[in-house]
Amino acid sequence: MYRLYRTVGVAASQLLLAASTLSAQAFSFGLRGTGSFPTGSFAQQESPGSDVLIQGAKSGFGYGLDVGVGLGPIGIYAGFDHIKFDCQTETCQSDGKYTLQGVTAGVKLGLPMVSRFRPFVKGGVTFQDLQGGYGESSSNVLTTDKTPGYEVGLGLDYSLLGILSLTPQARYVGQKFKPKIPGVVTPTESTAQGANYFTFDLGLSVHTPFAGGGAHRR
Repeated sequence: MYRLYRTVGVAASQLLLAASTLSAQAFSFGLRGTGSFPTGSFAQQESPGSDVLIQGAKSGFGYGLDVGVGLGPIGIYAGFDHIKFDCQTETCQSDGKYTLQGVTAGVKLGLPMVSRFRPFVKGGVTFQDLQGGYGESSSNVLTTDKTPGYEVGLGLDYSLLGILSLTPQARYVGQKFKPKIPGVVTPTESTAQGANYFTFDLGLSVHTPFAGGGAHRR
């Protein structure tokens, strides 16, 4: 009988712990607009004799979405990005664009809240690919496989009406790709080349209202 009482007591305590943990979590879903600025070799203009194929990118715009779950000041998030960079015509004359897209997963740390503002820092792993034209022929298309990279960022969550947040943020994304161009180069022949960029986002997210004042919010 003692063992039965003990088993029931342990099960009850586990259920209470699970319930309290669930009630402390904040779930969120958000959309954002993105302005992005290439840096490093990704932004350099084509130069004679250079073996760099991923270059000539200029500022671009895109969109993204995020989902997240938080427990206290710490949260995890997953996101999607789709960005179109303008391109120097000398590098990609077919359509004048680079298209970069992929997913991200990472950790977000919320700092102490000030009035309606909650600052945060974040960092994660990206899995993105790149596509664009190459050279003077419209038949030449530059593509890459999805490659792991990283992102670091900081921003603010501004609470609206208890269930909405306006979120400006700045991120730096670093990654390297091996370009594929049919008839020109294959990944086994090419070297990994950087496609790094800064991005400035403005997002709007909706989150569960039951998390309480200390819970993480997207």
